[in-house]
Amino acid sequence: MNKIFEIPLYPYAHSPDQDASIPVRRKVVVIGAGPIGLGAAIDLAQQGVQVVILDDNDKVSFGSRAICFAKRPLEILDRLGCGQPMVDKGVEWDVGKVFFDNREVYSFNLQPETGHRRPAFINLQQYYFEEYLVDRVRELQAQGAPIEIRGRNKVEAIGTHDDHVTLEVETPEGAYTLEADWLIAADGANSPTRRMLGLDFVGRVFEDNFLIADVIMEANFPTERWFWFDPPFNRGQSALLHKQPDNVWRIDLQLGWDIDKEREKRPENVIPRLREMLGDKVEFELEWVSIYTFQCRRMEKFRHGRVLFAGDAAHQVSPFGARGANSGLQDTDNLCWKLGMVMAGKAPETLLDSYDVERIHGADENIMNSTRSTDFITPKSETSRIFRDAVLDLSEQYDFARPLVNSGRLSVPCTYDGSPLNSADALDGPSRTRPGSPCPDAPLGDDFLLSRLGGRFTLLTIDADAPDSFEEDGVEVTRLALSVRDDPTLELKRRYLGDCDSAVYLIRPDQHVAARRPGFDETHFRTALRRALGKE
Repeated sequence: MNKIFEIPLYPYAHSPDQDASIPVRRKVVVIGAGPIGLGAAIDLAQQGVQVVILDDNDKVSFGSRAICFAKRPLEILDRLGCGQPMVDKGVEWDVGKVFFDNREVYSFNLQPETGHRRPAFINLQQYYFEEYLVDRVRELQAQGAPIEIRGRNKVEAIGTHDDHVTLEVETPEGAYTLEADWLIAADGANSPTRRMLGLDFVGRVFEDNFLIADVIMEANFPTERWFWFDPPFNRGQSALLHKQPDNVWRIDLQLGWDIDKEREKRPENVIPRLREMLGDKVEFELEWVSIYTFQCRRMEKFRHGRVLFAGDAAHQVSPFGARGANSGLQDTDNLCWKLGMVMAGKAPETLLDSYDVERIHGADENIMNSTRSTDFITPKSETSRIFRDAVLDLSEQYDFARPLVNSGRLSVPCTYDGSPLNSADALDGPSRTRPGSPCPDAPLGDDFLLSRLGGRFTLLTIDADAPDSFEEDGVEVTRLALSVRDDPTLELKRRYLGDCDSAVYLIRPDQHVAARRPGFDETHFRTALRRALGKE
């Protein structure tokens, strides 16, 4: 068993807040030191916002849990200062294959185009991810950033008020009270915060169960995602195989609905299933076993006054498609720049309502795709199964059937079409960079576009004139001046100009497009900035 599970990363330490005669008020408190909570705290700390992370644990999460991290979250993690360790340790993959019975019927490449710094996906155990995030917290602390993580600090009660939140916190030395201007709840699918506030999910729970097994073994399988429908070793069900670092392989096996979960998790029952899949000659060791049920649900609202929900605390989707942690990081990416602007007095508090609008749009998109995947993987009627099997048979020879194969539509970033922060599109440019879209990367000599954009408001000009910067109500917009000559591959032109000769883009701090025009018009871009800040 990996020793990382046994080592306290943020052991309990007494805080002066516990001795205060009246509750200490903190700017932001984050509940949960998983990937989403740590990501939110790091983002805020990099903006200079004081943030305290509370967690009832002091170690990484047990088991590999989330393992597939997509290109967009890796780009977000680059801005948080911990993308490179993830990529260095992770297993990169672009290709997925689908099998029906024992036949390969379909394969796909998730990143067929060049000119991106990050791969389509990496596989990496969640415990490494959490370790790298904690390392980044320690780096920021050493640099004097206002970030603190408190292990074995369990929130037992929450009181909400117009201008703050009150928390009752239990520790090994007893309870204390803490106040926060803002509270971010990133405490997982079974969120105690959600329960304490009397809130719930809406959505579906699917009648099926899946076994997850992390297996340590030497194997010569390629670094690809393999998914089986009705394989010989799990008849009438499905299976999934992924490679992770350290010779750890993730295996998912569909079990059906009416099972004894505790019995199915016992090694004496798991090992024969794995032997049937892998063969008697393969030596392996179980590292972690769990059973999960598909759930596609979300809260009706993610913002409740001064309490903001993110990640699995706000929404749940089936794991096929890797939409859980990936969408959670996009939650924090959307939320934290807005919260920073509000706290700095540069945007009205109503800007946070756009977090609800945009990330509920993202959650609904994920739930739709996950529900469709689930319905395809686990047909609910004999007619549905006949259709599914016919699609799989046809996909082996006919291109038209392959888009219908759905073994989990893999995570892609959400475009915020219809967001109140968008300005009307004034450029006849590529659809993929319309207002609301996340900026696609592009090569710039020895560098890449997204690393040049950073995490601020940027005026991206491509073969267009504009001032080096402008300011509106205390918010500065800095120009990044480029030309198609900066990229001999012409990917910059294809992704941002199309058939246009020039373009000017207003880019938000989360690297989503707020506005675009053929040239710079100061009045229009000042209005677009105000709209992106929730002032219009």
